[in-house]
Amino acid sequence: MSNDTWQVFDIAELRSKLTNAPVEYREFLRVPALSCGLYKLAAGSKDMQSPHDEDEIYYVLEGRAKMQLGDKEHIVEAGSLLYVGSTEAHSFFEIEQDMTLLVFFASGQ
Repeated sequence: MSNDTWQVFDIAELRSKLTNAPVEYREFLRVPALSCGLYKLAAGSKDMQSPHDEDEIYYVLEGRAKMQLGDKEHIVEAGSLLYVGSTEAHSFFEIEQDMTLLVFFASGQ
């Protein structure tokens, strides 16, 4: 990771670094107040997340699934933007199409 005051990232290049694992998270930025990564979930895979200590934002680049947020379900697909508060239970399920998500965590510490 880097401590530069600015950086430019290319999504296609970041995607090319993902493997063929059914579930994968690859962090590409970590600074004191923020971390960012790509999260990949193959169709039919299981999202094994547990609540995080940081607020987070998901931006769905591709794919389709349902997301459990607390006691509510939401359909998410390319273009969906999701906010999940710290410690909130959440997970993707019924993953119909391979998903790639851009993930922003509020604190990279």
